[in-house]
Amino acid sequence: MTKIRVKMTNESEFKIALYKYPDCSLAAVYGLNEMFWLTNANCIKQKVNKRVVVSILEYDDIPDLGDEEKILFDLIILPSSINGKHFLKQDNRVNKWILKQHFLGSIITSACAGAFILAGTGLLNGRKSTTHWMMAELFLKKFPMVNLQVEDVLIDDGDIITAGGMMSWIDLGLAIVSRFINPQIMHLLGKQMIIDTGKREQKFYQIFSPNLKHIDTDIIKVQHFLQIHFSEEITVNQLSEKAFLGQRTFLRRFIKATGYKPTEYIQKLRVQKACELIESTNDNFENISVQVGYEDASTFRRVFKKNTGLTPGEFRRRFVR
Repeated sequence: MTKIRVKMTNESEFKIALYKYPDCSLAAVYGLNEMFWLTNANCIKQKVNKRVVVSILEYDDIPDLGDEEKILFDLIILPSSINGKHFLKQDNRVNKWILKQHFLGSIITSACAGAFILAGTGLLNGRKSTTHWMMAELFLKKFPMVNLQVEDVLIDDGDIITAGGMMSWIDLGLAIVSRFINPQIMHLLGKQMIIDTGKREQKFYQIFSPNLKHIDTDIIKVQHFLQIHFSEEITVNQLSEKAFLGQRTFLRRFIKATGYKPTEYIQKLRVQKACELIESTNDNFENISVQVGYEDASTFRRVFKKNTGLTPGEFRRRFVR
């Protein structure tokens, strides 16, 4: 049995659960473990006060229902698979564990076939995700409500990150290090592992990374809702009703948990999504503005410049190759 670390308040620790399910890729599991070991070594050398704490969990290590709050991870990884079809099986215990961890604020990630396990929880319904291109037809047959985009190597959707391809665990690991530990440490890893991180960095660029570690589950539920419906017209009253809170109580708790007013939070989500669309499509800014919820492109252009320090054109020239 793998020793599972109990939740701690040490903010310098980033706790990761690597789910070693039957038939999963051992190269992915132990490769990621070694990548995070190198991350910690580099953090010590560079005097970065962050550490990755990894727990490799097999099926019998999955916490029993009721223990999730004692054993809470910052991030869960569902790795790729090489042999077997275990990832196609639906396991109620595993699904409940993933759902409860996500509900409590954990980031859920997958690489390659791991997306099947993630999709089985329902968390990918209505959201963009990726997996191995050879599995696309089977994936869509099993999960028609998922917006599958297999042309993307990695899709970072805030609280959920998916990577496609058997070796995409490398991209996923680097994305995790860049976003949650330190971008410079990610670059150093790339040099040590002889991996070109330049192109990947564009995909990892984060204007806004929502805080989901505050454990106010009423607010986390609203954040998950906003991650999907950010482009719609949403009022504070609607959000407070979704949290089953009065408006004043909701506003106070939302600001305390996230550091932003709801309108500011939505604005930052929209800017982040616009950045992703600029990097991944040839759409003009007028079309992108509509896609993220702004009918007036001129207004959104000012919002974009305020949040990024760049005009949309400058952003495209700087980050799109």
